[in-house]
Amino acid sequence: MIRLNVHEAKTHLSRYLSRLAQGELILLCKRNVPVAEIRPVRQLRTERRPVGLAKDRFEVPESFFDPLPDELLEAFAGKSP
Repeated sequence: MIRLNVHEAKTHLSRYLSRLAQGELILLCKRNVPVAEIRPVRQLRTERRPVGLAKDRFEVPESFFDPLPDELLEAFAGKSP
């Protein structure tokens, strides 16, 4: 974890970006008292997720396709009591 005071972060943040990209955290401090964390953003998936990863691990019961009860439908529509 990188510990930076506000002044140093404002002045030299670009120096720490590569370390952030590698997964390190920055603890941002004001007068050596921690006030925030700067952490890397998770990278978005670049490949499509394959279909069928959970094949044969579970079975959807027939009741899954039954209509929902009226009170639940009303709750989704914002008409709940």
